[in-house]
Amino acid sequence: MPVLNRIAEFAPDLAEWRRHLHRHPETRFDCHQTAAFITERLLDFGVDALHTGIAESGIVAIIEGQGAGPTIGLRADIDALPVTEETGLPHASVVAGKMHACGHDGHTTMLLGAARYLAETRNFAGRVALIFQPAEEWGGGAGVMVEEGVMERFDIAQIYALHNAPGLPAGRFETRPGPLMAAVDTLTVTVTGRGGHGAHPEDTADPVAAIVAMVGALQTIVSRNRKGTDALVLSVTQIHTGSADNIIPETGWFCATVRTYDKAVQAMVEERCSAIVNGIAQAMGVRAEINFERGYPATINHEAETAFALSVAQEVSGDAGECAPVMGAEDFAFMLERRPGAYLFLGQGESAGLHHPRYDFNDAIAPVGASFFARLVEQALPRG
Repeated sequence: MPVLNRIAEFAPDLAEWRRHLHRHPETRFDCHQTAAFITERLLDFGVDALHTGIAESGIVAIIEGQGAGPTIGLRADIDALPVTEETGLPHASVVAGKMHACGHDGHTTMLLGAARYLAETRNFAGRVALIFQPAEEWGGGAGVMVEEGVMERFDIAQIYALHNAPGLPAGRFETRPGPLMAAVDTLTVTVTGRGGHGAHPEDTADPVAAIVAMVGALQTIVSRNRKGTDALVLSVTQIHTGSADNIIPETGWFCATVRTYDKAVQAMVEERCSAIVNGIAQAMGVRAEINFERGYPATINHEAETAFALSVAQEVSGDAGECAPVMGAEDFAFMLERRPGAYLFLGQGESAGLHHPRYDFNDAIAPVGASFFARLVEQALPRG
């Protein structure tokens, strides 16, 4: 896989940084030790400005090019997952119950590699904003950084990010213009009835029967309320109620995950969930409390920026192309709502899947991702 020669030279450093990060995972917004490690590296590289404490532990570093020009934003997520590692590797997590099971240690390393190269060479006009973001897995750190004004504060004109992809050939880039990843919403319904003895259901208002009816009826939203061409997933994932085999409980609750691409479909699902749940509750003499929580929006790549990013990826790896949309979610969507840009997948070869306790990032692809970020800047912001 052809990469920039200078980045290839410090590939051993990339592996060392990545494995240090892997050994010391932090979750959500509490990524302060990770931020301190990143800050130390960036200061060693000689970035021109360093802004810390954004979204609690996020960082934005600025590298000035040679001559006037716009600002390109490059983002890496830095948080880990609440997963107990089972790899048995020498660099396995030393923090109980936490590990980098999604490769954010690798994403951070690739952006650090690009930062080192760009700070050394400055073979571009304008400037680069390097965004190291916490709480991608839980908390929507990208949205928090956006709300804290990073796009305006640093005058970011375009924004790009990468995510590793197990099962995709190592070094291959894939993405697509338009919808790439889905919006994710959570439906939670609490049902309250009147409990009693299981031998005398006629004296109760049974929340279990109501929940069963609601779960079944909600599936008709996918089968009967959407167009065949509209992407939609509604999966009930938890049902909790009852304490004994002969007691009809007073209450119960269930929740579901909802995945969509289109805001109109998203709104339709919310309206139909309310109508179905309330209708069944009224018919069965129980009370329902509904919470439809909007989560990450759909990740929508911008057409021109996606075509440009794929051309850079093809130059760097010789293997880049379009992929089908997926129903997973990604909080980089908040940044793409504010600025044009693109999100790409970078193959890491065969490995355990994302969020699996035996997952480990493939260090061989770190120079590829770092070279992609560096060449993207040099091509987007040519000198002269």
